[in-house]
Amino acid sequence: MEVHHHPDLQHKKKNFKEYFLEFLMIFLAVTMGFIAENIRESISEHQRAKSFASSMIQDLKTDTSQLNSFIRYYSYAENNIDTFMNLLSRNDPSNIPSGKLYWYGLFGGASGNFISNDATFEQMKSSGSISFFKPKLATEVAKYDQLCRQMQVSDETGRDIYSEVRKIRAMIFEFKYNDIANQIFQKNEIPFRQARIDSFIATNPPLLSYDKILFNEYAELVRSRFIEGDVALAKKLHTQADVLLAELIKEYY
Repeated sequence: MEVHHHPDLQHKKKNFKEYFLEFLMIFLAVTMGFIAENIRESISEHQRAKSFASSMIQDLKTDTSQLNSFIRYYSYAENNIDTFMNLLSRNDPSNIPSGKLYWYGLFGGASGNFISNDATFEQMKSSGSISFFKPKLATEVAKYDQLCRQMQVSDETGRDIYSEVRKIRAMIFEFKYNDIANQIFQKNEIPFRQARIDSFIATNPPLLSYDKILFNEYAELVRSRFIEGDVALAKKLHTQADVLLAELIKEYY
């Protein structure tokens, strides 16, 4: 009868050092995998942030171009409105050359608004990607968005007053002469050719009404539009756009 020798199934017991080394190797492997994943995600987020930054820079450049036109136009309108108000405060409408009333009164109905190119910001906000930006940069973006919303609220608030201004203006000034003055404004843009303006003023076209109460109502409505405040807000927004542009370029380019 054969005798079978069974293998010794008893293993040599590991000591503490061997257990510790195994634990350390597993720990290092997991940690390095975690670090590698974090690095990969960080690189991916940075690339996406850079792409968003590039789009936002283009949006801001378009916005600043719009703001330049807005500020230039409304600053000019504001100066002409001041002249109109001064004329009325010192004289009866019937004693003011009608050409001056037409030209300076035209700007009580100045119209135009600023619409921000916020597609990139809205996309980042809806996807939570705004967190890709560093806190300081994200704060500057939020400040810019807040000012844009203030501009929008100001525009919406003034719409009803603007409609009333146009109604009263139509009771004082005849459309065809208002249209001539408006064409001079649009063709010359800013700066204006003063010779053309002076030529129009000198024609002294007839008014529909010299009623002092009507002029007073028109002046009060124009004053309530608070164009000076819109100009100040637009300038503040332009400054913030410059700050945000500088931060985006410094961070990503």
